[in-house]
Amino acid sequence: MPRDYFGFSYVKRDAMNNTSSIAINNPADISVIVIYFLVVLAVGLWAMVRTNRATVGGFFLAGRSMVWWPIGASLFASNIGSGHFVGIAGTAAATGIATGGFEWNALIVVVLLGWLFVPIYIKAGVVTMPEYLKKRFGGQRIRIYLSVLSLFLYIFTKISADLFSGAIFINLALGLNIYLAVVALLVVTALYTVTGGLAAVIYTDTLQTIIMIVGSFILMGFAFNEVGGYENFQERYMNAIPSITGNISKSCYEPRQDSFHIFRDAITGDLPWPGLVFGLTIQALWYWCTDQVIVQRCLSGKNLSHVKGGCILCGYLKLVPMFIIVFPGMISRILYTDVVACVDPNECIKHCGTSVGCTNIAYPKLVVNLMPDGLRGLMLSVMLASLMSSLTSIFNSASTLFTMDIYTKIRPSASEKELMIIGRAFILVLIGVSIAWIPVVQSAQSGQLFDYIQAITGYLTPPVAAVFILGIFCKRVNESGAFYGLTIGLVIGLTRMIAEFVYGTGSCVEPSDCPTIICGVHYLYFAIILFVLSCIIILGVSLVTKPIPDKHLYRLCWSLRNSTEERVDLEKEDWVENVNNMEIEEPEEEPGFCKKTLECFCGLEQKKAPKLSKEEEAELQKKLTDTTEVPLWRNVVNINAILLLCVAVFFHGFYG
Repeated sequence: MPRDYFGFSYVKRDAMNNTSSIAINNPADISVIVIYFLVVLAVGLWAMVRTNRATVGGFFLAGRSMVWWPIGASLFASNIGSGHFVGIAGTAAATGIATGGFEWNALIVVVLLGWLFVPIYIKAGVVTMPEYLKKRFGGQRIRIYLSVLSLFLYIFTKISADLFSGAIFINLALGLNIYLAVVALLVVTALYTVTGGLAAVIYTDTLQTIIMIVGSFILMGFAFNEVGGYENFQERYMNAIPSITGNISKSCYEPRQDSFHIFRDAITGDLPWPGLVFGLTIQALWYWCTDQVIVQRCLSGKNLSHVKGGCILCGYLKLVPMFIIVFPGMISRILYTDVVACVDPNECIKHCGTSVGCTNIAYPKLVVNLMPDGLRGLMLSVMLASLMSSLTSIFNSASTLFTMDIYTKIRPSASEKELMIIGRAFILVLIGVSIAWIPVVQSAQSGQLFDYIQAITGYLTPPVAAVFILGIFCKRVNESGAFYGLTIGLVIGLTRMIAEFVYGTGSCVEPSDCPTIICGVHYLYFAIILFVLSCIIILGVSLVTKPIPDKHLYRLCWSLRNSTEERVDLEKEDWVENVNNMEIEEPEEEPGFCKKTLECFCGLEQKKAPKLSKEEEAELQKKLTDTTEVPLWRNVVNINAILLLCVAVFFHGFYG
């Protein structure tokens, strides 16, 4: 049997590529898919025309004009990718509802995002998270480190997982060549991301969210109807045992006794409860409160109340994946036990082309076999929506990171138009890297996709979470402490990650031979250990080195968030708009029709704005960094935050 590396194997998915029949080949399904694409492109083009895309703030932050409902919908759509529909449903088919705890943990963390983290980011007046660290600590090495790490994680976890998941579904449903399907998706996705900026992404995300939820609830209804209701579902899942098992241990193919519990044994559980409560929260704090993809949506809000309202809406929406993804994934195991729950390597290769299991086809198989014509096309649109919404978010945020944190370091005198062009061009580079990564993604093994994503983030992100948390809430932390905490934490995380890559992650049938002292600690426990070590290093080094004076920290940390004194930046800005060039009156040739059309389409047409006085610039900056709220709406969002936390406690207790 081939060795698995983080869920990747050298076994090719020939069985999957040789689909015997095409499920979506009727006029009803095709019509729904075509209408879906036309509507999405129409919304993207509408947003493109409606918003100002010719400035950094307009392209990357949607002009800071977004209201609460598109912010909340975009937060949800950016998070729920096709990797969730395939990965979480597959993990649920294999192990039960505990994987839904990953979704419900966000109910608490989004409140921390809106009430603790975003106010600091807004007051700091930043566009990217590395930019915040540069203002907070000074120097360039931390900012470059975080930018490169974020781009690495985007490409090799988020983009790769979503492409792999989308490819599984499209191949199973349409019988298309995986490369052709993914390249087509990337082209359409990049089209309105490159042209429309963040506003187009947020508005299309809102549409995608509606499509995802409606379509998924319809499928959930069909699935529960097929198994005869919730009580029958519980009973039948515990008896969903494949008929061909060979001499393999029962623990590898029988449903877990704790399948319907989120909180599992601290030692023997596949997702131990201390790890789910504390380790997962550390990863969630990194993802929801410090990751560019998520925070960028919040920074686009027109005021803090709208940002908080968007976080609340996202929290309520995060309740539904348990019901529309986890439960259907488990029902798929009931209906197609020998396929989804296969354990014999030869049988698994026959069904899905992988040797360690076929749980990743649980959700796509349910859609293809259970949904009637027309609705099947709608569900394919749902999968396309989840894939495209995640990719657009990543493309836009990655281009923001590269443009504002890396390119401005190389070209500090770049014009605003040049940055707009570079930001769009970098999206095309990301597409090229994504296509080149498809062969590796195509070899990703079924049951380990979601664990692979979580494990990688657990190995690399706790030091980043530690730096942000201590940087915001402990003003004594300085650049030296933050840098050494990040560096040593990265070395420790890479040691675990490389060890697992070398030895392989193994499977129930063939466990990994990685030494227990290295790989024996659950990745959620490892995240806790790494986070604590990083905090100790950051605080220890900071306390023995020179502190940062308060004059450099006004409105950058929690204790000084309401200071009105002028902040002295530790570092000069890498890029400021070259106003002097705009003042020079030079005769310009009227551009030709083709050039004018292209610039209009890409939002690069240059419209000279009136020059602002220093007082007007100061007033504009004050408005952009204002976090005041109307008392009525502040009370409304605060009450909803308390309700959301109560709902989170109830659901954790009910399914715990």
